Order: sequence, then C-alpha cells, then structure tokens
Amino acid sequence: MASVAGAVAEFVGNDLLDSTGNLIIENGGDIFLKVKHQVTVGIFAGESTLSYKLNIIVKQEETPLGICTSSATVGPSLSFGIADAVCVISKSATLADAAASAIGNRVKNKKDIKPSLDYGIEIPGVLGIVIILGNDMGAIGDIEFV
Repeated sequence: MASVAGAVAEFVGNDLLDSTGNLIIENGGDIFLKVKHQVTVGIFAGESTLSYKLNIIVKQEETPLGICTSSATVGPSLSFGIADAVCVISKSATLADAAASAIGNRVKNKKDIKPSLDYGIEIPGVLGIVIILGNDMGAIGDIEFV
C-alpha cells in the first residue's frame, strides 16, 4: 500500500505517453513525468526551513522518471519515522514511492539521515535520494540541485 499513489501516477502516465511530449502526473507528492525540456522540481518539506529551497533539475533525457516524496509531518499518510521529506528518484514511480516510505520509516533522528541514505541507495532501481529533517538534510545518488 505504500506505493499506491506512485503506481497510479506511473500507470496513468504510461497510458498517456504516446499522446503528448510533455507529461506531469502528480498524485499527493508522487510524480511521474516525461518532458521535452529541462524542468525543476521543488521539494515541499512542511515547516522545515529547507522546504522549497532544494530544487531538483530533471533533464529531458532522464525521463520518463518517478519522483516520490514521503513525509512524517505533511499529509495523512502513516510514517514510523520523523522526516519532513524523503524524496526518491527512480525510473519507476511505483518503486520510488515504496522506497520513500521504507527509507522514511528509518529516520528517527538526524543521526539516521546518513545510514538511511546508504540503505536506500542500495535498493535496486533507486537513482537518488534526498532526506530533509528540520534544518538538516542529506542527499545521495544522481541528483542535480539548482
């Protein structure tokens, strides 16, 4: 169930890929996108001072792509961690959504950021991860910020 929103975005997106060159399906923080030009995706992290200050560059050749965010402080979803945002990038939005939840569940304090990044990047298919917890953050993988 941790990947339902990402799966819906991905399946709807895949069904529409042949209809347009630019496609962004957003489903509660879970995104499937295919673009003709470079775009920037902001990370909403609730009350964190880093909310919307970290923006990920997505290049045309990287898409289609899934970018999914899980949070313990934003929205109604259950998290066993305390991260304001765990954003995962993968070719699969379904996988990105499930991985974001699994990684987020591991973040119980700021000392958990690094081991959680190390855990998450080992998941086959995960390309990059950003974790935001209050004023602290960490990132790993193939991510370019602007």
